[in-house]
Amino acid sequence: MIRLFVGLGNPGVEYEATRHNAGFWWIDALSREFKAPLGFDKSYFGQVARVAVSGQTVWLLTPQTFMNLSGKSVAALARFFKIKPEEILVVHDELDIIPGQVKLKFGGSHAGHNGLRDIHAQLGTGDYWRLRLGVGHPGSKDAVVDWVLRKPMQEHRVLIEDGIARSLKAVPSLLAGQMEQATMLIHTRTPARPKPPRKSEPLTAAGPPSDIPPTAPPTAPPG
Repeated sequence: MIRLFVGLGNPGVEYEATRHNAGFWWIDALSREFKAPLGFDKSYFGQVARVAVSGQTVWLLTPQTFMNLSGKSVAALARFFKIKPEEILVVHDELDIIPGQVKLKFGGSHAGHNGLRDIHAQLGTGDYWRLRLGVGHPGSKDAVVDWVLRKPMQEHRVLIEDGIARSLKAVPSLLAGQMEQATMLIHTRTPARPKPPRKSEPLTAAGPPSDIPPTAPPTAPPG
């Protein structure tokens, strides 16, 4: 089961609405669901909430260390409360996935994500759960930094919020350790209803969406 939910991002009002803070958005939404407001705890270098679910203590955490040092916060809380890596879910922005899509996975490399990189280093393992929130790719390696540190266009923000809302429905399964069920809930999308064509438009089959170009590692601001 998941005992610690972590959302990655950067502290400060200038970063609140940026793509790199999608993990924070998810934890904020879960905090509202649980009616468990986050509060800063200097012992864990982050915003923390504690909630009891079916007799089990569950923690919510948004590190306030800046992305590059996220592991400092995660490890401090996990070690104090003896939370195993496999009982941790880290929610983060993902360039390889289009806005609106969400993927759950266990283990693997950090793929260059600076927040995951530091969590790997501080926990000494990559064997924890990740919830990857798609934010899309700018199409150029050189544009990645600017892309993740900017606000998404309104259409993308709506899609990301929809993905967050859908994935929150899997929280009971995550808490129960029913990871296959959680994966199915998160990965299954309700098909959007197609819009009827305008009278002036021919009735032709729509082609597949364009592929997202290969991604480059996201880069957080210094800190």
